[in-house]
Amino acid sequence: MWQMLEQDAFVLHSRPYRENQQLVDLLTEQDGKVTALVYVGQSKRSIKKGLIQPFLPLRLTLKGQANVKQISQIDSIAKSFSLKKNSLFSAFYINELLIRLLTEHITCQQLFYQYQSALSALAQGEDIAPQLRLFELALLEELGLAFDFSPVFEHDVSYFHYIAEQGFVPVYSALPKNRTNCFNKVHLQAIAQRESLYLNNVTEEVSYTFKLLMRQVINQLLGNKPLNSRKLFAKKVIKV
Repeated sequence: MWQMLEQDAFVLHSRPYRENQQLVDLLTEQDGKVTALVYVGQSKRSIKKGLIQPFLPLRLTLKGQANVKQISQIDSIAKSFSLKKNSLFSAFYINELLIRLLTEHITCQQLFYQYQSALSALAQGEDIAPQLRLFELALLEELGLAFDFSPVFEHDVSYFHYIAEQGFVPVYSALPKNRTNCFNKVHLQAIAQRESLYLNNVTEEVSYTFKLLMRQVINQLLGNKPLNSRKLFAKKVIKV
């Protein structure tokens, strides 16, 4: 018998399903990404309907054995993270990454905690780019795609390509003709020292290299379907 478990969670996305029901994508502390049904009732003032919103810390219980669970109990455990403008767009970007890339029903507690940390930092007005990069790193690690930075310390070259399933490949020319997807060794070494990212202690050049690297890897994972949340950044010309 499938055991019901009370756990912390966040709503990533929701949409109407059948009458008085919503289909909800959740990030949960114990079960990872889960799709669940919730009965919200007919009233516009429905308590459950008011709780089914992104960035609100929840505690809930799921029941059922099918791929789509049911939310049997749900409560808020703290105030919703106060996110505005660029920080709000960034949080939507994080949510969309989780929806698109995470496999359902696989425990990912460290990623859950990193998600909480990212929301907290964004709500407090911390610099956006480092928070996004740290979350992207955590997501790649959860997907089994963590970077191996050892080649950028072992090879005496100035530039590296990053190739899927191969990692960092040295470029044996001082000034490569094709600079697309070509990353500066010194920048990559700085990125490898993750402690500096937590201190927001990176130069604009390193930050830009980090952004390009993550954009390349994530685009490969997404395939030909772009993220809708990136359109928000494009409209606002936000450099993250």
